Amino acid sequence: MKFTHDVKRVFRKLTPAEVASAELADAELAKLQAQTAMEYAASVVDYNSTRIKRLKTFLAKGEKND
Repeated sequence: MKFTHDVKRVFRKLTPAEVASAELADAELAKLQAQTAMEYAASVVDYNSTRIKRLKTFLAKGEKND
């Protein structure tokens, strides 16, 4: 009896609230993934900004020594 109840529960039609709840969970996960991507991209921008500054300083000092 329990087996048939479990099978029916798996294949039943979801309520609108259940569908909305699942969509909300998907949207929250997508938002977290996008935030992670933004944090990564910001760190790459910071890294390259620091690198550019360092290289410009190096080249400016090199030109003065020539």
